[in-house]
Amino acid sequence: MTSKEALFNYVLKLGDSSLIMGHRLSEWTAHGPVLEHDIALTNIALDHIGQARMLLTYAGELEDKGRTEDDLAYWRDASQYRNSLLCELPNGDFGQTIVKMFLFDAFQVELHEALSQSPDEQLKAIAVKSLKESKYHLRYSRDWVFRLGDGTEESKIRIANGLETVWMYFGDLFEPAQGEDVLEAEKVIPDTSALRLRVEQTIRDTFTQATLALPDFDAVMQEGSQRGIHTEDLSYILSEMQSVTRMHPGATW
Repeated sequence: MTSKEALFNYVLKLGDSSLIMGHRLSEWTAHGPVLEHDIALTNIALDHIGQARMLLTYAGELEDKGRTEDDLAYWRDASQYRNSLLCELPNGDFGQTIVKMFLFDAFQVELHEALSQSPDEQLKAIAVKSLKESKYHLRYSRDWVFRLGDGTEESKIRIANGLETVWMYFGDLFEPAQGEDVLEAEKVIPDTSALRLRVEQTIRDTFTQATLALPDFDAVMQEGSQRGIHTEDLSYILSEMQSVTRMHPGATW
């Protein structure tokens, strides 16, 4: 596998994850607990979709088959998507959404900081722009982990239940895309093992401060996203997200 093919797979993984995470968070629009946080969640969703657009556009350029960001978003089936399993999980209640966001945000901050030093100029530029957003996302979700974890008895139960539901999918964030070892050897992307350790430390520090029990970092995790193996939830997401494009192919407005 060439470096260009490996980079396509890697960028596609990142773009798909941002797209699906953004779509999931957009489901909170007009359903947030209060207007302030309804707007905050919607804005964060838009940030993720904006990142997805940059990444999928770059993926199309790397592939060099004429596919645009829209082609990659709307004309692939679930088995062709490479997003992290964590991103496609249902939002659940607000506590579960916050835990899911926090895990993804902690991952993205470390990832974007590392990719900001990448020798690949396009990937570096995307990471530099995205880092400003991901730091805000992490600040938002981490603050809510503190509030819920060190809040009322009910809030503590809700966030603990949310963590129990999503934790088994945390490890899939680090499942390597095909050819990722080539990019690591060339120092185009960060070492995955070192990246994971930094993310896990953020989780430990945050949960300890929030007086929450630490999850089992050695637990067996669900994986498979980089082989096209997903939960059934992704099929439902794509069915809705792609419906207009597939009903009216080639339409413009």
